[in-house]
Amino acid sequence: MPSYAQLLKKIPLFETLSEEEYELLSKLLQERRYAKGEVIFHAGDVGTALFIVRRGEVAIRLSSPEGREVILSILRREAFFGELALLDGEPRSTDAVAREETYLLSLHQEDFRRFVIEHPQVAMQLLATLSRMVRRVTQQVHDVAFLEGPARLRRVLLELARTQGQPCPEGVLLPKRTQADLANQCGVSRESVNKWLRDFVQANVLSYEKNGQIILLDMERLRNNLD
Repeated sequence: MPSYAQLLKKIPLFETLSEEEYELLSKLLQERRYAKGEVIFHAGDVGTALFIVRRGEVAIRLSSPEGREVILSILRREAFFGELALLDGEPRSTDAVAREETYLLSLHQEDFRRFVIEHPQVAMQLLATLSRMVRRVTQQVHDVAFLEGPARLRRVLLELARTQGQPCPEGVLLPKRTQADLANQCGVSRESVNKWLRDFVQANVLSYEKNGQIILLDMERLRNNLD
């Protein structure tokens, strides 16, 4: 059976564990592959596991009966999700969908609760994680309520740079995102995102390729435009 201890060490939720505890937790994890577009869970499903992204990419989204979607976050390696339903026993509040071939590690409900009880330091880390989640959701509500569309897009780009950006000679390289992805995260139309990206390119604050590759050339100017 493979050990996932090295991956677990990189996850803030479990960063206070000992070597022995990492190995113990690793043995509780189960791996599963999801094809591109496969639903991991729907909003309303009973929560039975916490998930850790081992490889691939997962979209956490809200969907309306009319088919509209809003992407709340896009998660990559070392991210985890699905913990809320395990704590409060309520149904899932969002959908989770694999955006590409994805390998997840699952920690099932009883194992998760038992581990948290036996390792109270994990409970403290979990509280900090939930606090950050509340702050992020509050920020998203604020942005939708008070920011104009271009400012929302700038906020999304800066958050991508902070959480998933990679330094490069020109600036900060962002993970590939389609204009539809960015529009969903901003709560606007794809056409609007296309226009604003062209405006940002003309202002020389970013470069944008047709394949979705974005490089932030001047993060300070991008950030100051939010003020």
